[in-house]
Amino acid sequence: MKKVSEFVGKFMAVIVLVVAALALFVPGTCLWVETSWINYLLMVVMFGMGLTLKFGDFAIVFKRPKDILIGCVAQFTIMPLLAFGLGKAFGLDPALLAGVILVGTCPGGTASNVMTYLSKGDVALSVGMTSVNTLLAPFLTPAITYLLLKTTVTVDVMSMFLSIIKVVIVPIALGFIINKLWGKFTEKVADVLPLISVAAITLIVAAVVSHNAERILETGAIVFVIVILHNVLGYVVGYVLGLVLKMTMPRKKALAIEIGMQNSGLATSLAGTAFPDLAMATVPGAIFSVWHNISGALLANVFRRMGEE
Repeated sequence: MKKVSEFVGKFMAVIVLVVAALALFVPGTCLWVETSWINYLLMVVMFGMGLTLKFGDFAIVFKRPKDILIGCVAQFTIMPLLAFGLGKAFGLDPALLAGVILVGTCPGGTASNVMTYLSKGDVALSVGMTSVNTLLAPFLTPAITYLLLKTTVTVDVMSMFLSIIKVVIVPIALGFIINKLWGKFTEKVADVLPLISVAAITLIVAAVVSHNAERILETGAIVFVIVILHNVLGYVVGYVLGLVLKMTMPRKKALAIEIGMQNSGLATSLAGTAFPDLAMATVPGAIFSVWHNISGALLANVFRRMGEE
């Protein structure tokens, strides 16, 4: 099982891409995955993340508060502003603009921790930033989304807040508590967690893409271009920020990946909660879910060759 889990983790980008292509061009093959499952699948991923967390992972917040603060400020400014700027520059309609901005205002996901590990980056910093940003998300994601969109669409801030608490915070907290109380048990299941997480992420992609296949194809290339630019510019700005602040190479890698990779599954889920009348708002998150796993794996390969100096 450990070997299977390692194999799936290694080829996650390829698996997600194949499933996404199948769901997009032959949606009938994946329509059995209901969109109502998305929140529960996200909860599984977040619970798995909680099982891997220990008090030591949060120690970095107190040992290196400056790095964590930089990561938090960068996460909740760079990606939302890039999303807003790209959406306005390309003249997106309100529904797609809402979806793109929602991707930008979400925290980084667990995939960023995996990619940082594969790139030989500062994993402790990555986990610390993801954890803190996720804890801040119930407050900052609705607030920033509202600030950027209040003149365009109506944002259901309270529903978004409650959804993040239910889907993200509670599962992570439960996983963390179980790991604290029954650490020996969680060590035994740790080897299969990548397999479970990749399976859940793949099912999320299958559900979102298959049920929105027609809408995704209708939007044309413009949304794909914006999603790719949003993600890649996040990597670039994050890395440049690390250069300006004279961070070590492992820290620069962690910062770039953490900023560029978003919890787009959460964005897709929240789109239905915050914008119930804007069906197209789910599309950017769906595309981002596929693309950032591919780009993250490619970037990890590049970063790994750059060494640790």
